Amino acid sequence: MTTETTTDLAEKDLAARAAELLAEHRASIDRLDAILVYTLGERFKHTQAVGLLKATHDLPPSDPSREAAQIARLEDLAIQADLDPDFAKAFLKFIISEVIQHHQKHQESEA
Repeated sequence: MTTETTTDLAEKDLAARAAELLAEHRASIDRLDAILVYTLGERFKHTQAVGLLKATHDLPPSDPSREAAQIARLEDLAIQADLDPDFAKAFLKFIISEVIQHHQKHQESEA
């Protein structure tokens, strides 16, 4: 028969509390991931509509001045949110490149 010391019990309590905190953080991360996915889905619905409008009215699929303004705006938001602005910039550039590809496909289908 083994007896646990007070230190052993305290360490088990700390480990159990750490496991609880980890589970709480992971649940928050999962919730935020879902929000990101649904938000991106909503965003792409709007950019698809923009792409159709551009194709219908023979407008170019990209707008470099708007893209630059959006990147600058997102960098500012990232700083306010304590997020690495370089990461935010790279993320938005990726999204913009995807949107432009969609717009080009609309242009091709309207041609």
